[in-house]
Amino acid sequence: MTLPLTKRSELLARLRDICLPLPECKEKLTWGNPTFVAGKKQFAVLDRYHDRWCIAFAVSSEKQSILLKRPGFFAAPYGAKYGWVCRDAEGRIGWKEMEKLIVESYRRVAMKRMLATLDAGNRA
Repeated sequence: MTLPLTKRSELLARLRDICLPLPECKEKLTWGNPTFVAGKKQFAVLDRYHDRWCIAFAVSSEKQSILLKRPGFFAAPYGAKYGWVCRDAEGRIGWKEMEKLIVESYRRVAMKRMLATLDAGNRA
């Protein structure tokens, strides 16, 4: 059980580095999973499906179709109809791309004032 917890810690540290600097982002536990919210809306979750770590996030339906054709991405079991996608996090992750996808997810739920603050800081 040590290996999965170590992997979880590594993934969570990377997600925190990406998410927590975003304006008004908070981390909370939702159904036992670290969940990052902008205001009251979720935009990224560290989860475990079929005994594998994954990172869930929301994208446009067009982007979702593209991502789901790529290896390592799959439809989020409970949120696919809302644009949620999971990235298998057991293997190598392209963190630059992952950061862009997470910031895109944040942009989908953040309020105008949050986006203005984000844009003023020139992040993604």
